[in-house]
Amino acid sequence: MDYFQTWRKVIFLILLAIGNICYITIFFLPSLPGPILSEHHFQNVSCATLPRCNMKYHASAIASCNGMKDTMCHWICENTNFSTQLSFYADQNKAIISPDTTCLLNINEILLCQGNLTNNYNCNVICDNFKDDQCLYRSATFWSFIVLMCIGEISIYVFISISDIFCFIILGQDKRLKYGKQRLWGAMGYGIVVCLSGYMIDFFSHDKVYKNYIPSMLLMIIFTCIDFICCIKLELPFQSQSTSILKNVFTLLKSKVIVIFLCFSGFFGVLNSIMRNFLLWYVEDLSVATGYTNRIKLIEGLIIAAQAFSGEVIFFFLSGKILKKFGYGYTFTFCFICYAVRLGLISLAPTLWWILFIEFFMQGPSYALSFTAVISYGNVITPTGASGTVQGLVQGVNEGLGFSVGSLIGGILFKKFGGIMTLRIISVFAAFSALIYFVFHIFYFKQFKHKTETRNNIKWRELDDAQKHCNIADI
Repeated sequence: MDYFQTWRKVIFLILLAIGNICYITIFFLPSLPGPILSEHHFQNVSCATLPRCNMKYHASAIASCNGMKDTMCHWICENTNFSTQLSFYADQNKAIISPDTTCLLNINEILLCQGNLTNNYNCNVICDNFKDDQCLYRSATFWSFIVLMCIGEISIYVFISISDIFCFIILGQDKRLKYGKQRLWGAMGYGIVVCLSGYMIDFFSHDKVYKNYIPSMLLMIIFTCIDFICCIKLELPFQSQSTSILKNVFTLLKSKVIVIFLCFSGFFGVLNSIMRNFLLWYVEDLSVATGYTNRIKLIEGLIIAAQAFSGEVIFFFLSGKILKKFGYGYTFTFCFICYAVRLGLISLAPTLWWILFIEFFMQGPSYALSFTAVISYGNVITPTGASGTVQGLVQGVNEGLGFSVGSLIGGILFKKFGGIMTLRIISVFAAFSALIYFVFHIFYFKQFKHKTETRNNIKWRELDDAQKHCNIADI
């Protein structure tokens, strides 16, 4: 963007188009064959009436990935409890345990079921998730989804990074701490549309196995068109261009303070990825356990709306004053502490309404304030004419590297330990990050001497004092 200033609006619009086209295309991917285990609990089921699987046909069906799926089910009967492996036939949308849709995989389990017909006739059953990872990773739908998501996410996050750069250009050096007041409008729009789309999805998916996402796709198309019109009308002031952008940035990276800042920016990305990728996953798991599956999309929309309208709007609005009052160092530490408290409380929440309450208060001081602090400090350290490069580096570490590492670690932890333990582990990580950053701030950053390279006009500032050396108007 720093090299192609005459093409910056065209690049901006192309990224917006590519990202949204990829997201819309995902709606048209075919679903995977086989039943969905939408509810893990079954009541009044007879084990004795289930037939034995044809093992030759079963092996062929599993190998060909025709939709037949296996899982372990745990039976709770009047006088006995036991576990059996069941196979669900492919010709059904919702998994049902019956002689026509399910069979027993082990001959010993058939004898166990038939051994006590009276006691086993009316049992409650809890089934584990399907063991179909092999077929999932071999499907064209999965890899098409991965490719479209990668291209879409890359395009949108670069688009967001450039939009932040444009925002700082329009605000100018004197009003850079008013960035949060601009960003809060994005939070408000996000909250309104998510809540609306969640309600519409549940409304049009009533009693259906597969959720109907067409309403959210239509909303996406409408608001993308509006966004295009606004971007075309956007007037950007001229920005001075440096002749040695990369040299200035490499010189900037020689500062230990800047490197440490980038590392902790990546830590914020890890925490944000856990909340963005796994919070709603955890919410859906909790909804199964608490009986809220019929209203799950509406509740998810309410949670995200609570995040946007309460915490994000307030803290985006107040972020400039908070940064000016307490400085970047103490603000970063406070945000890490808020992430630790937030994750710990969510892991203890007994119902979805508790999570809604927690997100109402904790999204702002954890995500909104940390995001504004990272972006604003990235603007403070930017050499003249290199705003796009430095902001790209900062957001690449935060939203790119940190987000990717957090997604990978979160996925591994969720699979190995489950949602509750994962949230508690990440909560400890956030608390540890707060402690380490506070130690750096007290014993290193405050002792750090300013360094100035007059040839490149690059200046390094302490985290707390960075804005004090700039001409900043009161907010």
